[in-house]
Amino acid sequence: MIGSIFHLVFYQPLYNTLVFLVGIVPYHDVGIAVIILTLITRAIVFPLSHRAIITQRKMRAIEPEIKQVKEKFKKDKQEQTRQTMALYKAHGISPFSGFLMLLIQLPILIALYKLFSSGIRFSGGDLYSFVSLPTEIRTVFLGLIDIFKSNYILAALAGITQFFQMYFAMPKVAKTDANSNSFSDQLSRSMAIQGRYIMPIFIFFIALKFSSGIALYWTAMNVFAIVHEAIVAYRAKKIPKN
Repeated sequence: MIGSIFHLVFYQPLYNTLVFLVGIVPYHDVGIAVIILTLITRAIVFPLSHRAIITQRKMRAIEPEIKQVKEKFKKDKQEQTRQTMALYKAHGISPFSGFLMLLIQLPILIALYKLFSSGIRFSGGDLYSFVSLPTEIRTVFLGLIDIFKSNYILAALAGITQFFQMYFAMPKVAKTDANSNSFSDQLSRSMAIQGRYIMPIFIFFIALKFSSGIALYWTAMNVFAIVHEAIVAYRAKKIPKN
């Protein structure tokens, strides 16, 4: 039941969109179609991703206030939680927006893995009635990289762009001091270090395990996110501060 719903809601739309794009892009290049497919999926979830970025920036801005709450109510964790949530509400922050974005991205990645893991069939079985099979298909991206095989260059690009995406998205890793030895502070610092430095390495090795189509999607997704972060940061600087 769940598999059928996943197939109908995620796999088939992605498959048909990719087949349609391969039929219209220059040289019927599957790699170019994957990049365009990435832009389409990012455009669809743009409202959520934009909200997540704004939330992250707001949370960074109120970090001093959060620390004050933790210090004031360090002996009353329940009140500390209540005051923190009240602070989020006062600033219009939804701390779960990033998690929601991850939940939406995960089935898309699973569907893409299913698309590329055994090679896209390009058959009529899952095609919608209004989508036609392309007359020509080029699976070697730009005439250089077989999109159905792993590739060190695309895997490296996936890891590098992941590093810069995390660099812009996450706050700087703060140095520990005598006043920040709480478990939550140490956990936040550990997660920041892992996100910035360990995650890109993890993505590189994962990309080597799978086809280049997934690495290409991940790279294009990261580039989109980096540009999005840069635009939001630039606009934030233009807003006059009271």
